[in-house]
Amino acid sequence: MAQSSVVPAAKQRDYDSEFHYEHWTPRFNPWVITFTVTLATFMESLDSSIANVALPHIAGTVGASYNEATWILTSYLVSNAIVLPISGWIANRIGRKRFYMSCVALFTAFSFLCGLANSLPLLIVFRVFQGAAGGGLQPSERAILADTFPPEKRSLAFSLYGMAVVVAPAIGPTIGGWITDNYTWRWIFFLNIPVGIISLLLTSRIVEDPPYLKQVRERVGGIDGIGLGLLALSIGALQILLDKGQEDDWFGSRLIVACAVLAVIGLMVFFYREWNAKHPIIDLSLYRKRNFAMSQIVMVAIGAALYSTTVMIPQFLQEVMGYSATEAGMALSAGALVLIVLLPIVGFIGQKVDPRLMITLGFCLLTFGIWRIGNLNLGIAFGNAVSWRVIMVLGMPFLFIPISVMSYVGVPQDKNNEVSGLTAFARNIGGSLGVSFISTMLLRRAQTHQQFLSAHVYSGSTKYLAMQHGMAGALQSRGYSAADAARHATARIYDMMLQQATVLAYVDTVHVLVLMTACLIPIGYLMKKPRFRAKPVEPIE
Repeated sequence: MAQSSVVPAAKQRDYDSEFHYEHWTPRFNPWVITFTVTLATFMESLDSSIANVALPHIAGTVGASYNEATWILTSYLVSNAIVLPISGWIANRIGRKRFYMSCVALFTAFSFLCGLANSLPLLIVFRVFQGAAGGGLQPSERAILADTFPPEKRSLAFSLYGMAVVVAPAIGPTIGGWITDNYTWRWIFFLNIPVGIISLLLTSRIVEDPPYLKQVRERVGGIDGIGLGLLALSIGALQILLDKGQEDDWFGSRLIVACAVLAVIGLMVFFYREWNAKHPIIDLSLYRKRNFAMSQIVMVAIGAALYSTTVMIPQFLQEVMGYSATEAGMALSAGALVLIVLLPIVGFIGQKVDPRLMITLGFCLLTFGIWRIGNLNLGIAFGNAVSWRVIMVLGMPFLFIPISVMSYVGVPQDKNNEVSGLTAFARNIGGSLGVSFISTMLLRRAQTHQQFLSAHVYSGSTKYLAMQHGMAGALQSRGYSAADAARHATARIYDMMLQQATVLAYVDTVHVLVLMTACLIPIGYLMKKPRFRAKPVEPIE
């Protein structure tokens, strides 16, 4: 035996687990497969935000209040979040292609039923099943792309995937507003039907499972019913906590307290059980891989930045600046157009450049983009709002694409399904955290600034009296009586104070987001640089 060619057993095992990759070549062109699976994922990502602007119309149709109608969004997010982390286990058990097609079929069917619903309870039930079906689409697509392309070519493939999961939520409010204004809210659900049918037809002909998945399916153990129940209970409680916390005054609500207790205790028990289970639903040992663990942190940050600003910018434009829903959506759509152009370019660059450098650059651009939003004021033009989103999203491709690649580095190939599900889950949880954070921050900081500003608005203040008398005089010149003019002037000053307090709250929120993203700039270099090889060196006898 040639001793110089032998790889020691311990090092061989580590080498295999990190670098071994058995590439399989599909029958169809990889880019045809990419387009096929991206179609349904774009549909699902669009549906996660398209209904937001239609809530008032839906509430009026089904005879519900706006607060009651928000359960249409919450129910979708809860069921979606429950399925995401277990989607890899389900795909391994029944076959990825079968699981993916089942999700597409169910999502399409329940979209149709959502469009037909004539009561709020019925619509919420259909949204629960629609969200559960949608939870399996994104992870399945990521795993299909990871197997279709060799590691060194994945960045370009994930750029197209990024168009679906990053662009779709951004243009969803614009499309939803236009459909609702010109037709009926039911068409935001009916729109999914032709897309779903086309996706099913293409998937049945083009997509296939690689050979190694058959072996994985044979090794999948029985159903851990207790683990599955604990996960569903705790993730559902966590999602309700994040989505309804601010609306229900956080721990002033018994529902939120109960959800917090269930989420904390449920997750602790679930982690203990899964760590010791013979056939766990989630392989927690994946988090011992440095690149995977770091990639999950970055994906949470990406989700928080993307979804929080997607909510914050149109909310400011509508509530403070008086824009319509369609106009506010257009401000976001410009950023989506930039992403469509930039994602393929960054995907190509990603094949040549150290992904850790791209992650650092991405967080620098994201931090600068969010910092620019801090110059918001009551005198901004529409072009300023457009530039906020355009500059901010410049960093997204430099984050999303390398992280999509890095999350698979050092992970055995037979764990691709689980990696995809957990990564999508991290992004969605990040989104929920981001939206919950800005909702709370905006309200609390607005209250703080109101108290501060009101302390300077009193009857003995010289500046206040001068402004009040000036406004009253202007109103009297338009025909108001002295008493009515004084009353209207006081009301207008109060409204101005509230408006200024709201603007200052937005500025404070932006500054906190800037600080959070700036702290993540060096995180890329906590990861190992990927080295892609086809297979390890074989010992020579």
